[in-house]
Amino acid sequence: MLNVVKDCKSGGQMKDGTGLSLLMRNFRDGYPLKPGQSLVGLSPCRGGQFQPRFEARRSLPVGIPKQSLGTRKFILSLALAIPAIIAAMPSRVLGAEQIFISLGPLQLTLPVSALEVYAREGKINDDLAFYARYIKPEQLEQLRNILLTRADVSPVAVAQFLYTPQGEVILRRVGEVIQTKAFQPGFYAIRAALIQAAADPEGLTLLNVLRNFPTYGVRINSERGFEILGDLTNAIRETQVAIASVEQQAIAEASTTPSDERISAPLPMATSLNSSQGQDLQQQGPLKWEKQTLLLNDFSRSRAYAVDVYLPQLSGRSAPVIVISHGLGNDRASFAYLAEHLASYGFAVAVPEHPGSNAERVRELFSGLANEAGPPSEAVDRPLDVKYLLDQLGATYQGRINLQQVGVIGQSFGGYTALALAGAEINFEQLQKDCPVLNETLNLSLLLQCRAIKLPPVDYNLQDGRVKAAIAINPVTSTIFGKSELADIKVPVMFVASSNDTVTPPLAEQILPFTWLTTPDKYLVLLKEGTHFSTMAESVASGGVIPIPVSVIGPDPKIAFDYMKLLSLAFFKTYVAGEPDYQRYLNAQYAQSISQEVLPLSLLQSLTAEQLNMRTNRRQRTENRVSPTPQATP
Repeated sequence: MLNVVKDCKSGGQMKDGTGLSLLMRNFRDGYPLKPGQSLVGLSPCRGGQFQPRFEARRSLPVGIPKQSLGTRKFILSLALAIPAIIAAMPSRVLGAEQIFISLGPLQLTLPVSALEVYAREGKINDDLAFYARYIKPEQLEQLRNILLTRADVSPVAVAQFLYTPQGEVILRRVGEVIQTKAFQPGFYAIRAALIQAAADPEGLTLLNVLRNFPTYGVRINSERGFEILGDLTNAIRETQVAIASVEQQAIAEASTTPSDERISAPLPMATSLNSSQGQDLQQQGPLKWEKQTLLLNDFSRSRAYAVDVYLPQLSGRSAPVIVISHGLGNDRASFAYLAEHLASYGFAVAVPEHPGSNAERVRELFSGLANEAGPPSEAVDRPLDVKYLLDQLGATYQGRINLQQVGVIGQSFGGYTALALAGAEINFEQLQKDCPVLNETLNLSLLLQCRAIKLPPVDYNLQDGRVKAAIAINPVTSTIFGKSELADIKVPVMFVASSNDTVTPPLAEQILPFTWLTTPDKYLVLLKEGTHFSTMAESVASGGVIPIPVSVIGPDPKIAFDYMKLLSLAFFKTYVAGEPDYQRYLNAQYAQSISQEVLPLSLLQSLTAEQLNMRTNRRQRTENRVSPTPQATP
């Protein structure tokens, strides 16, 4: 156990803490600070003791709130101290020996040792045999794999994430189900167990988390667990109904496509850029291009960032401009494949690196140099990055680009960025309504959206009139914009949703918000079996900051890449370059003709909230007929 004192001279003990996580709790959440004082780190005493180190708070410039200087120093000091602290800890702290499961008046127990024997040796002893009777053999094997599967992350990375606002929200929700033996929420115990398991030589596995749980028993609150499971089941069912509605509407639209707009299959690419009939738009275009990297510095915001610019070799005319905005934790390389493709068809493509929410920022988070991956100010800074970028492109490439023809495409947080530039403003009224119940939601994207509630509620003027069209791939929309702000967008918009997206759920963040759009030129694209990561290329530059398992990426990413190449090219050719012949690629029939079985593609232009509700109600009535109402017992 760590020996923590109030100060080295008196030796007065701090509140008892087991392991690194509770030490962090004492210092960050519970230590009484004097007025004007900030906790900035730890200082070692003799005999392996530690005492807190303070300094007077320094004032920060007026503006959007930034991370305090004291907090930055504390995080850095703590990150540097973690290896030494872990080395000073005993090889094994108190670990859970029993799992308690409450089922109404019944209380079941399962020794952790029974799980360990099964995980390591494949043997089911008498304690586990009772439960094994109710589990299929393949599920038992899955359990064994889950217990031993190692997450390759460092204790510093785990600690840093679990102390972000997003990490703490997740801990609170999980802590409602996984509790201590004394029925206390598992918030702190789970955090301690995760950090110490990551520091274990065997790494972060579920079995190691149990072995490092800092109480004798782990209690499963089955009543709360069933409530959450019920909410999750309802959310999955509603999403399945919505996806079926999208697919049926797309089929209906495909059947009514006029014959003169039908393209049955891609043909070899035509030689003329002005004739889209018969081209295979998934193939690279005929133009050569060059890539340049600019370093921009917006002194008004103290914001420096790099931009990759892909310039097509055109003669006698200027190129329309497309800006690609990456998602949280990504970088300029994530959509390089799309930039190259658009450049080969005559677009000048600019790909900025958003410094407050890129891969480097996540790397800083995991190394202790930042306390969150996407601070609230990013909701403002990202669109402003693009506006400043367009100004600089005009000065740098005058005559070579046309800033009256600009399109924006973004993924996830980049999708938000694209829609903000297209005319949607931050909806503080909606944020105030949705975010107080953040602990009750299953929508993980609200952990990002609700950070914007920390911003001063003013008009940030994020729209850019030069933007003539926008594509939002897996965007966050429901709370940060809401219905009223999405309805204010006047330019053509395309939403891209993935049916298996657990980060930005398709029903809440794309399908229903699509029905709120009032612009006449709108498209909804659905990637059936796609995930949040299907359209992103693996970035070598990011250095694997967040390893993504193949199973999470979804089916063959190349298929998703080809879909995005074709759809973005046809969309921007139609609405940015002003070449209406390409619009015949933007219909349900053509999407149907190129759809592949492993990753089915649907596209539609019309869907209402009433259509979604009608199908949900029909399914509910069907389920009620299949499941008869139980008769009351006299």
